[in-house]
Amino acid sequence: MHYETLNIDIAERVATVTLDRPDVRNAFNEETIAELTAAFTALGEVDSIGAIVLAANGVAFCAGADLNWMRKMAGYSHDENRADAMQLANMLRTIYLCPKPVVAKVQGDCYAGGMGLVAACDIAVAVEDAQFCLSEVKLGLIPATISPYVIKAMGENAARRYFLTAERFNAREALRIGFVHEVATAAALDGQVAVIVQALAANSPNAVREAKTLVRDIAGQFVTDTLVADTAQRIANIRASDEGREGVQSFLDKRKPSWLA
Repeated sequence: MHYETLNIDIAERVATVTLDRPDVRNAFNEETIAELTAAFTALGEVDSIGAIVLAANGVAFCAGADLNWMRKMAGYSHDENRADAMQLANMLRTIYLCPKPVVAKVQGDCYAGGMGLVAACDIAVAVEDAQFCLSEVKLGLIPATISPYVIKAMGENAARRYFLTAERFNAREALRIGFVHEVATAAALDGQVAVIVQALAANSPNAVREAKTLVRDIAGQFVTDTLVADTAQRIANIRASDEGREGVQSFLDKRKPSWLA
C-alpha cells in the first residue's frame, strides 16, 4: 500500500512507521489518521515482524491536529464532529491493541494529540530536549479521545495537572511521571531505541502478544479467586502452545528457538 503521509520501512523483524509531514510539524489530519489505522492494522498481521517503531521526520514528533483540518472541523455539525472524532479514537485504539509491541521514538516536541500517539504505544523513548504539552484547554477543548491512553501512561494525578493547566513540560518531567520510559541525547536516541526493539524482536512472538494482552487485562484488578484462576489458565495455555514448548525445549537444548532460526 502506498502512503502519502507516512514512510514505512521493514528490516530485521522491525517495522518503522515514520510520520512524514515535517513542514507542519507532523500534525495529523484525516488522511494521516486513516493511514496510521491502515498501517498498524496491516503490520500487526505480518508474522515476520517482531516489533514496530513509531517515529517522525523533522524537528517535531507531532504537533497534534493540523490547522487546516481544525478549520474544516469548525464548520462541522455535531454529528460530523462525532464521526470525525471516532476516526481518531479508532486510530489510537488500533495502535494500542496492535498485537505487535510498539515503541515510540520521540525525537522532538510532542503536543496534544501527539501525546495520544505516544501514550498508545507500549514503550516510549524521548530525546532529552523534547517538550510536551496537553494544550487543548487553551483552545476551549479537552483531550477527550486521547485521555484513556494518556491517563494510563502518566497516571491520574499528573493528568489532572497537565489536562487543566496546559503547561509545557520537558522530557525529564515526562520520565518522572512515567509518560516515557527513557530519555536519551539526540546522538544516543537511535541506539537506545535499537536496543529495545532488538530485545523485543528476539522474543517469542506469541508470548509477547499474550504478555501485552496480560498487562492490559490484569492492570488495576483486585486479586480475586476469578483473577487467580484466570492467570493460572493463561500460563497453562501458553505452556501448552507450540512456541511455549519450543522455547522451553530450546533453552534446555542450549540452542536458538525456532523463531530466531
